[in-house]
Amino acid sequence: MGATKTDLFTKKQNELANMAKAIAHPARIAILQQLIKTSACICGGLVEELGLAQPTISQHLKELKNAGIIQGTVEGTSVCYCINPKVWKQYQQFFNEFFIEMKNNDECC
Repeated sequence: MGATKTDLFTKKQNELANMAKAIAHPARIAILQQLIKTSACICGGLVEELGLAQPTISQHLKELKNAGIIQGTVEGTSVCYCINPKVWKQYQQFFNEFFIEMKNNDECC
């Protein structure tokens, strides 16, 4: 979305769109699911688990980290990643609010 068009929408609409964009790739969803499943910092193993090349994993981790969804710490020669709980709760809250706004109308279209 162009910078001149985002001002047509509320702050919350722009934030929700940015959140959706940050997770809008199946590899990123898989990475997040793996981090949640592990429930700990992952220092490696995503390549084996997901079957993607290391540079591909690294690029997706970078995007997730830039969005604040994950956080990383350097341990030796590797970076360990985990879910950022504060941001995760914010995503959860925004998406929950978004999805409950619809009134159930079985007679639509």
